[in-house]
Amino acid sequence: MSLWVKINDRLPENNQRVLAFIPKNKVFLPGMQLDFEIREVVVLHFRENFYAENADKKEKYGIHFWSGEGNSNHFFQDVTHWKTIPDGPQKT
Repeated sequence: MSLWVKINDRLPENNQRVLAFIPKNKVFLPGMQLDFEIREVVVLHFRENFYAENADKKEKYGIHFWSGEGNSNHFFQDVTHWKTIPDGPQKT
């Protein structure tokens, strides 16, 4: 299994689906009470140069972006580490 990689050391390939580590990441649970739980590891897609054409957002959030599955998009600086998603079990 691969080790966690700091985003300052290396970035995933563009559009690569990875496990991302987001310290103190709140995920809101279904319902109207705004209940949440902390989920620091989520699946995200790395979007290289996502804000290259938008100077305001590029300046505010950085050039790259993490798109989620469902309602879990994150700005580049939210993620501290990433790792490749391991292969599933092999048939025997």
